[in-house]
Amino acid sequence: MMLGSSGGGKRGRRSMNAEINVTPFVDVMLVLLIVFMITAPMLVRGEEVTLPKTSSGQLEATTNQPLTITLTTDGRIFLNEENEVERENLITQLVAITGEGYDQLIYLRADTELDYGAVMDITALITSAGFTRIAFVTDPRGRGGQ
Repeated sequence: MMLGSSGGGKRGRRSMNAEINVTPFVDVMLVLLIVFMITAPMLVRGEEVTLPKTSSGQLEATTNQPLTITLTTDGRIFLNEENEVERENLITQLVAITGEGYDQLIYLRADTELDYGAVMDITALITSAGFTRIAFVTDPRGRGGQ
């Protein structure tokens, strides 16, 4: 934008540009978005369990979020890797998550040091509530005698 000249035949001065340049701001926001997209999955931490080693095949991939129950050696129960629940509240939490989806696949993860009876107790509790599909998660590295 040119301002009128104050003196005889001299050209006018150029005024300051009052517009905000948003390009650097957008660049910084895109870099932060990429950083958070990469680090967010790393922040989700599940409870550490030692899975039994077997020579079973891979589990089928599902389109929706898998429902996981984790049993630790000290008797704690975790729902979806991060929410600790009491045994008495497990079925209530499962029904709240699945609604009427009693045929949804539930992955059961149990530590190898855990008593077999404790695993079967939780399995019986889940099936008695009406859930029909339970998959036991194992460590596939046990395949081939490794």
